[in-house]
Amino acid sequence: MKAIGTAAGTTPAKQAPTRTRNRRGEGGKLRDEIIDAAADLLDEAGDQHAVTLRSVARRVGIATPSIYSHFPDQPAVMLAVVQREFAGLEGALGAAVGQAGHDPRHRLLAICATYLDFAAHHPQRYRTMFGGLWTPTLEDTSLTGTDLGMLGAPSMLMLVEALDACVAAGLAASDDVPGDATALWVGLHGLAHQRIVSPSYPWPEDIPERVILPLVRLNAA
Repeated sequence: MKAIGTAAGTTPAKQAPTRTRNRRGEGGKLRDEIIDAAADLLDEAGDQHAVTLRSVARRVGIATPSIYSHFPDQPAVMLAVVQREFAGLEGALGAAVGQAGHDPRHRLLAICATYLDFAAHHPQRYRTMFGGLWTPTLEDTSLTGTDLGMLGAPSMLMLVEALDACVAAGLAASDDVPGDATALWVGLHGLAHQRIVSPSYPWPEDIPERVILPLVRLNAA
């Protein structure tokens, strides 16, 4: 709640800086600023409840009603944050595949390593993307089942394609590529999550290989 005044000898509450109004046609800039503010609040607090329309507006330096021209509610803001993070993950995975060359095994392992690195370097956002910090529902929100169902779909497709290429090259014995790719993702997610919440545990250096190789029956190098 904004204070009307301060008593003698007290320090006034810190106010958000006044924001310069965007020029006509720059509405997309404000939308990006709202997403940036929500992501920063999430990183700082590690709690989706810290991301309210009021806190986001305060961080950006706008009135709360200004958000409604871009997002209908708080879950829509959170969805935009998560969608942007998935886009970042997908870009990182694509770059890793490109750098891995033509060897299917190298491409699959590069995807797995990049996934784990992403989780390690962005733990709060990773947990938001995969339900640890953000548990959205469709009740009383603007979100749809399609919105949530499409999250991460391109990343999973990359994993399926990489495993399929390994099978075609005789490097993996999978006879159910989509199913085994799903199992691999579950294994990677479990490892990523546990390394986030148990950083002091003495993880073996080769733990990724111990998880990856059996799940997809990938031949050892």
